[in-house]
Amino acid sequence: MTMISARIERLPFSAFHRRLLLMGGLGYTFDAMDAAVLAFLLPVLRTQWGLTSVQTGVLGSGTFIGYFVGAMLAGMLGDIIGRRKVMMYALVIYCVASLASALANDWGFFLATRIVAGLGTGAESAIVAPFLSEFVARRYRGSFTGSLAGFFSFGFVAAALLGYLVIPLAANAWRAVMVITALPILMLLWWRRALPESPRWLEARDRHAEADAIVSRMEAEVTQAGVQLEPLSPVRDGTVPLAAGRASIVANVKALWATKLARITAMTWLMWLSITFSYYAFFTWIPGLLVQNGMTITRSFSYSLVIYLAQIPGYFSGAWLNEKIGRQATIASYMILGGVSALGLALTGTDAGIMVSGILLSFFMNGTYAGVYAYTPEVFPTDVRATGTGLASSVGRLGAIAAPILVGYVYPKLGFGGVFGATTLVLLIGAMAVLLMGVPTRGRSLEDIAAGQIEQ
Repeated sequence: MTMISARIERLPFSAFHRRLLLMGGLGYTFDAMDAAVLAFLLPVLRTQWGLTSVQTGVLGSGTFIGYFVGAMLAGMLGDIIGRRKVMMYALVIYCVASLASALANDWGFFLATRIVAGLGTGAESAIVAPFLSEFVARRYRGSFTGSLAGFFSFGFVAAALLGYLVIPLAANAWRAVMVITALPILMLLWWRRALPESPRWLEARDRHAEADAIVSRMEAEVTQAGVQLEPLSPVRDGTVPLAAGRASIVANVKALWATKLARITAMTWLMWLSITFSYYAFFTWIPGLLVQNGMTITRSFSYSLVIYLAQIPGYFSGAWLNEKIGRQATIASYMILGGVSALGLALTGTDAGIMVSGILLSFFMNGTYAGVYAYTPEVFPTDVRATGTGLASSVGRLGAIAAPILVGYVYPKLGFGGVFGATTLVLLIGAMAVLLMGVPTRGRSLEDIAAGQIEQ
């Protein structure tokens, strides 16, 4: 453990951390709202523009094509130019593109703007968790990062409210919704003033004076609040060397597949791919599939709103369990229970059954993400943390890209049951990967976890 990390580890949860939670959480809220609102636009745009099932699926995948590129670039650049810059640039990109989406009059232009917006949201989603987790002590890092991911649920609920209350008002009300998703650009003023760079990243880049200044401000805020900090224990002043030449993107990517990290990298890729495929197969299409199963758009949206509300306890229960039973157990348990819920959704034939199974699936799949977002940054060392997290998230987006398109092909042939029955198998594969290939992280500092990887 280094001096900077030792000083961070002794800090209690404070007003500083609550501000970070709110800043990152609001970013996640609007990321989720921007992506989730598309599910409520698709049934409307399909009718207005006369889209085929395949075109609708491609439109649903457009955001996630951008996600794939954005997450990959954010991770690579986050380790090179810093987490803070990437987070702020990502905010600007997705807000501007969301505003442009409101001007679309055809399928092609709307698809292009959604891809660019997805680039911004994918970049931000990939960088926030590894960035802000580096400010947090081991004893509450899992709950903090899980709660941070919990803000996604507020974005999904906001999207459902917009879909239920605004979109049905007029034929072009969806344009107003897209303008609303661009409003977070105002947060940039706050972030520029109040968001510091990660001191752990600065230390890894040999920028010790800047890292010391940030941690000193964190300590001063705690002591001014009347908290007496514990004396520092003797620490080894240095960092764990993993990837020589870490200023190179190529070297960072190679380090992920070196012998010591290859298993971890493969595990995170499988984990992200399974949960993201299953998640977006469900949430991108659920309003449209309910309509095609005979519900009105308004009733479909009201069902979706209730299902989306289940995300909130799902996320925050997962965040709580991160520290109680560990990240691996939380992720695997929620994936398995999500698979059971998906199977129930596939087999049910009633509206009540759809509602109950949908609520359970929403609860468990979002609880899984609370574990995934906490676990992924922890298993990679500081100098490749953003790269590792970004690439895992990016690979996961391949599932998000494929899911809406595959649903567009599969639903006409296999129906409601075939679509959601497939998610059960995919989730079980992800759970096994986490249990068999992962490493425990609960109660360990980021530096201790990294050192364990080096010694393997």
